[in-house]
Formats: sequence, C-alpha cells, structure tokens
Amino acid sequence: MTLTKQKACPRETYGRALLAAAERDQRVVALDADLSASTMSCLVRQSFPERFFEMGIAEQNMVAVGAGLSLTGKIPFVHSFSMFVSGRAFEQVRQSVALPKANVKLVGSSYGFSDFGDGATHQSLEDAAIMRAIPNMTVLIPGDPKEVEEAVALALAVEGPVYIRISRSEMPFLPDSSSAATGLAPVLVADGTDVAVIANGLMVEAALQAREMLQGEGLSLRVINVPSLKPFHSSELMQLVQGCQGIVTAEEHSIVGGLGSAVLEAFAGQPLPLRMVGVADQFGQSASSHEELLTHYGLTSADIAAKAREVAGR
Repeated sequence: MTLTKQKACPRETYGRALLAAAERDQRVVALDADLSASTMSCLVRQSFPERFFEMGIAEQNMVAVGAGLSLTGKIPFVHSFSMFVSGRAFEQVRQSVALPKANVKLVGSSYGFSDFGDGATHQSLEDAAIMRAIPNMTVLIPGDPKEVEEAVALALAVEGPVYIRISRSEMPFLPDSSSAATGLAPVLVADGTDVAVIANGLMVEAALQAREMLQGEGLSLRVINVPSLKPFHSSELMQLVQGCQGIVTAEEHSIVGGLGSAVLEAFAGQPLPLRMVGVADQFGQSASSHEELLTHYGLTSADIAAKAREVAGR
C-alpha cells in the first residue's frame, strides 16, 4: 500500500468545506482573530459577510462571543492558530463553551511545527492535550484532506463543543480514508504483521513511508490512522492491533497528553511493548522549513522505523 502523489492544502480544503456548510445551513457563522486569510474563514467572509465576525486579536472575547451566538441558535466556527485557541482563550473555552456544552466549533490552524517560521510562541505542541482534558469536548485531528472535510461534517453533527486541528502544510490523500458516518473511528490504512504504528495528522504519511522503508528488512508494519483523539475508540483500536508484537505511536505533538498518552491509557495492563514518536516535552523554535523541524525533533519516517525495530527486538 503506497501513498498517492496527489496532495492538497488542508487549510484550503477546510475553508471550502466550511463555505459549503454555510451554504447549506444559515445557522453557520464564522469568527476569526485577524487571521482569516490563513485559517481560510475568509471564504465565508467573501460570500456571507453578514455571517462573518472579525474579532481582532482578542481571542478570549472571540470565544465568549461565539458562545453567546450559540445561545441564539447559531453554529459558530471560531478560528485562530491552534496555540491561541487552546492557550490564550483557555478559560473561555472551558467556562463558556465546554461547561455549558455550547454548540461551538473551535478550529485550531497551523498546529505543531507547520508554522515553522514564527517559532515557539506560535507552534502549538500542547493543544490536543489541553482540549482532550476538557470535559464535553470532541477532538478531531484529520489525517488527510478528505478527513478535513469529514471533520467539518462531523462537527456539525455533534451537538456540543468540537475542536478541529488543522495543519498548515500540504497533506497527501491516504490510500484509505475513514468516513464521517463511522464517527472517525480508527481505520486500518495498511496491513502488516509485526508492529502496529498508530498515528494521526501528517504522521500517518510518515508511518506509511516507514512501512515501505522496513519492507526490505523483513519487518512488517501495520499502519492505523486515529483521527478522533476524543472520543477515543479504545475497543476498535484493540481489535486493529491484534496479532502484532508491539505498538509505536506517532504524532506531531508533545508525548505528554496526546495520542501516545491516550494509547497508553487504553492499553494499560496489556503486555504489548510500546514506543512513542513525538516531541519530548519541549518547545519548538524557528526554522527555514517544516521538514527541518520534523527532522530536528525526531518526527520522521526514519524515527518511526527506529522505534519499530526496538519494539520488534531488531
């Protein structure tokens, strides 16, 4: 199973999906914090200016206004970089959105190292952990452009708070993509017999590359895409790893509180050895490219392959 050569920008895919949702449902409104050309909520502004709210660099107020709009029957999609949605506006997300189960959709753009030029202040490596820890919150991390579209559809289907994590970098279309009708449950992307690699976001691509890399060594990787961090479908995941010698998790996020932590919680008491590929409890930094930072922090296909060898005792 190999990756397709076709890629798409997830932000642009998201913007088109949001616009389509706004065209279908007059309740959909968009709020942004002076970043609409980057988050692509600008597409709603262009087509439905009366349903777009430019809040300026005031994320706390933006989230609170979104919560208020939800009380009038609107479905607000609230946008900023993932660092600022999850960090700067945490209190408003917790108190005004999650606690009353407000029907607000929070969209964190340019997550991880994809905002490579702006450095540690803008590179969110903790947002999924923060959002996952908040009760009543659904957390979605699409693995390809098709899943970005599905995440918008699923967010509309969920009555309550949803956080969608969107990368800035191009993503390939995965060989197999899950369906919104399944609730974005874990999906087997490529089968294998020795080690299960459980990944999300752009790291699914890296996992497939690692699988190809290790085929020549006689080590077979089973690649599983987990686009929903919360709810976390533990029983389905356990079924998908049956028969494997061990597990490697891969995420563009801190190893604290993200996908690796969720898998460890789900598999507590299980005898399978596990290794995590992720950021080792540290901040990012500026660089000339996304790829440079992924290499520096050990988030490449080679790093996944190395952890798979460890798990398999090679």
